[in-house]
Amino acid sequence: MELSLKRFLAAPANRPSRWRVPMAILGSVTVAAVVMALPVTALAAYPDKPIRLVVPFPPGGAVDFFARVVQPALSEELGQSIVIENKAGASGMVGAALVARAAPDGYTLLIGNIASLAINVGIYAKMPYDPRKDLTPIVRTVDVNYVMAVPPSVPARTVPEFISYVKANGAKVSYGSAGNGSLPHLGTELFKAMTGTQMTHVPYKGGGPMVTDLLGGQIQVAIADQANLMPHVQSGKLRALAVATAKRSPNAPDIPTIAETLPGFEATAWQGLAAPAGLAPEVTKRINEAFNKVMAIPAVRDKLVGAGLAPVGGTPEQFSRFIDSEITKWSKIAKDVGATAD
Repeated sequence: MELSLKRFLAAPANRPSRWRVPMAILGSVTVAAVVMALPVTALAAYPDKPIRLVVPFPPGGAVDFFARVVQPALSEELGQSIVIENKAGASGMVGAALVARAAPDGYTLLIGNIASLAINVGIYAKMPYDPRKDLTPIVRTVDVNYVMAVPPSVPARTVPEFISYVKANGAKVSYGSAGNGSLPHLGTELFKAMTGTQMTHVPYKGGGPMVTDLLGGQIQVAIADQANLMPHVQSGKLRALAVATAKRSPNAPDIPTIAETLPGFEATAWQGLAAPAGLAPEVTKRINEAFNKVMAIPAVRDKLVGAGLAPVGGTPEQFSRFIDSEITKWSKIAKDVGATAD
């Protein structure tokens, strides 16, 4: 007859010797049972080996810039090497899918952005991963400041003046974007919807050609990242009407927001950190705290702000809710205007 551990413990002290179990053995059995029930991650210090930080875009862009700015301080904070890997392709989906398929152990992380974590859901018929199901949100890292700018040939100097200009000229006014489904495309469509105006969309294969035509006056307006537009604004070749973020840019505080004219407007090209789904909560917390701490270092913060990247931070729960809201927001806009991937 088999006796359970519970029955052994409940048996009287004067039971037959063949049923007596030394307490040392019972203690060992009990401890072993508890240890076996603990998550593996709780038994080992994290991290104990180098960490892969996957950037799903080519070197030189805003996402890559962020990764390389935080890399040294993050390595020091976590006590391990941070290895940056650029895995570009399909609007960030190649690198994001790689991370989604990796082991959820905290050693493969993704620096995603608004495209790879939100917009792509609404413009691609099929994706190799689901941002909400296949990834663990860790922290919203930075917002990338976008600017609405016009060439000198456009008489408007403020957003209200530009709205009046567009209403007077209608579809004759063209706006540029870095491609169908890009944030400049959907952000300008949101502007049109909120103002009841019409403009003609001119999609480009990237931001460079778009800025060239904006400088030449072939298009009348563009909403694009601050790093690309502000040097031309400062030289007088373009005029900045407003920034597209909810708050004024810390390194361009004199430029108003579009939201000051259109309450609720925001088109922010944010970035954020994610890991494969199933990452242990204690590891998620450790990484989240490390990134929040590193982004608060003055030298790191100054480099980011100087490049038009505004540190955000926060909790994994806040970032998860934010991703959900962004997917809902941009998917609706993409559906309304029929935007699909090129």
